[in-house]
Amino acid sequence: MSTNSTSGRNAQWGGRFAAGPAAIMRDINSSLGFDRRLWRHDIAGSRAHATMLADAGILSQPDLDAILAGLDAIEAELGAGTFIFDPALEDIHMAIESRLTTRIGEAGRRLHTARSRNDQVATDFRLWLRDAIDGLATQHRALMLALATRAAEHAATPMPGFTHLQTAQPVTLGHHLLAYVEMLARDAGRLADCRARLNECPLGAAALAGTGFPIDREATASALGFSHPMANSIDAVSARDFALEFLAAAAIAATHLSRLAEEFILWCSAPFRFITFSDAFTTGSSIMPQKRNPDAAELVRGKTGRIAGNLMSLLTVMKGLPLAYAKDMQEDKEPVFDTADAWCLSLAAMAGMVRDMQPNLPRLREAAGDGFATATDLADWLVRTLNLPFREAHHVTGRIVARAEALNRTLDTLPLTEMQAIHPGIDARVQSLLGIDASLASRASLGGTAPTRVAEQAAAWLARLTPDATP
Repeated sequence: MSTNSTSGRNAQWGGRFAAGPAAIMRDINSSLGFDRRLWRHDIAGSRAHATMLADAGILSQPDLDAILAGLDAIEAELGAGTFIFDPALEDIHMAIESRLTTRIGEAGRRLHTARSRNDQVATDFRLWLRDAIDGLATQHRALMLALATRAAEHAATPMPGFTHLQTAQPVTLGHHLLAYVEMLARDAGRLADCRARLNECPLGAAALAGTGFPIDREATASALGFSHPMANSIDAVSARDFALEFLAAAAIAATHLSRLAEEFILWCSAPFRFITFSDAFTTGSSIMPQKRNPDAAELVRGKTGRIAGNLMSLLTVMKGLPLAYAKDMQEDKEPVFDTADAWCLSLAAMAGMVRDMQPNLPRLREAAGDGFATATDLADWLVRTLNLPFREAHHVTGRIVARAEALNRTLDTLPLTEMQAIHPGIDARVQSLLGIDASLASRASLGGTAPTRVAEQAAAWLARLTPDATP
């Protein structure tokens, strides 16, 4: 006997909307499930707005007192987790206003004078994101400090430097870690720029055209810590470039974290054996007892896809919207909230892994000499000492490397006579320059990998990143 597969699917997946259009509209229209995290900022905005209305003579003092007392009580309920959310109220703004009216009566209905949910939500969202940025900036500093601390410890620890994931030249582990400090510093700069641009106040723009009430937008902007009110009421309610800028900054920063995570994954693998992690940041295999999997790093790497996707999501939402507000813009918060959460967790995980990792010093030194990594030092010596054009020096060095490979020797152990057979001008001075430590010490140009330079840079970053230092 056949069954109606269509009706089966409808019963399984569409049964919650069996009540008809009202249920569908309620669910698609509601943002309360995710925007409730704006409650602190909504209450702060309402306090500032009510105080301004009273100062402007629009709201009576008794009504202001009742509103402020009611908001205090609601804040306590929300903080304690005893606030009851009514699913019939579509967002956090209506939920708080409804509760306020229930508590204090008619005065609660006067709070919405001279504002709209359009400027209210834009204000709340900017306040929330400003706080999120401040928290992320603190976490960025913590990760940079962890990296700089380990860099100072390993300013002279040799390791292979790679291009194309092929051994290129020796560098130090400290130098490699400081490269990420530099990246993270730029990420922090993008966050600071984003914060500065979003720190203007939409409140008072009302629905889109401003209001006929004699409000003081400078007062509410100041009370909420904004630098100034937004100059155009249409822009104030319709702009979401601050959210896009945050998501763009996050996507770049997540890419940097993903690159570091990828290196940690490679470095702790059996072929590399550069570092190990404790059980705090790894997991075991369900079937292979010998394995220790770098799951924390892999998850950081994976979250980069979500964060980059969130940027594309909001770009797509905003790209075709005419001014001013449209309900599509309700889709702005979930990608931002999700990105902030994922970014925060990724920063914490990476900082923990940086502190936890244990470098395998003998293996790092061994790998630093693989692949004739000091060949460039030989070519440079030929240029400096024998005055060869670099292209000729490059050719001579290539022949010497081929000879060393044929004899299964490293460059610093290749007999001088073998080198002289290729170029008679080479003398014994070159041999002291072809070891790993000599190669590292020679790279003393600004920004180079010489241990003295790395120690200087690590010390400079540590001075900037200590809690009392100016960033």
